[in-house]
Amino acid sequence: MIVSQGEHHHSRAPVRAAAIQTLLEPHTWRVATVLQTGSTNSDLAAAAAEGAPDGSVLIAQEQINGKGRLGRTWTAPAGSGLTMSILLRVPQVRLPRRGWIGAILGLAVVHACREVAGVEAQLKWPNDMLVGEAKCAGILAELAGDALIVGVGLNVSLRTEELPRADATSLELAGAVTLDREMLAVGILNRFGELVQRWRSAEGDPQRSGIRSAYLAACGTVGAPVRVD
Repeated sequence: MIVSQGEHHHSRAPVRAAAIQTLLEPHTWRVATVLQTGSTNSDLAAAAAEGAPDGSVLIAQEQINGKGRLGRTWTAPAGSGLTMSILLRVPQVRLPRRGWIGAILGLAVVHACREVAGVEAQLKWPNDMLVGEAKCAGILAELAGDALIVGVGLNVSLRTEELPRADATSLELAGAVTLDREMLAVGILNRFGELVQRWRSAEGDPQRSGIRSAYLAACGTVGAPVRVD
């Protein structure tokens, strides 16, 4: 599908916290936005140390020092992606089980890409989301004291010449039916809330919560040979 210039322009307008908040399942998330930051994960980690509540969400219009695994950076033109981090306090989940939080957010991102954008996506262990063979999103989870911080960087309206690497893509290049980052954020957060509730209720047990089976179903690389550089 060809996206009109009007929609393309709209997709890079700043996301509005209030617009997102009104469409979220009630009493789950507290959304804030910032025009530019170094890293939404780092910002929320600092906020966690100051006592920020469970369910705090930060979305950046532009992230200039985003973090990936192994110290890699994640950057994109302002307004071209959805850069969002979420703070969770999960005292009922033992530390060894908290590592599942990245997989849970990955499931929510795949759900939103399919249901909101109409783009078929799959997960790649441990922290990527692919469209076809190309990376469209990265997820990073980290501990911040007794809090969990998990973030996603989703390529939304990047054009070919704006992609950070040759094996990357964006929802626009994948033919998305919409590039509305507010609606994508709503889709991710509502699904994430459902999954986290199941996970919490099962005290983090990936089997009992159904998270493990859902991840296996959504992951394209389990049981396949992978290359590690």
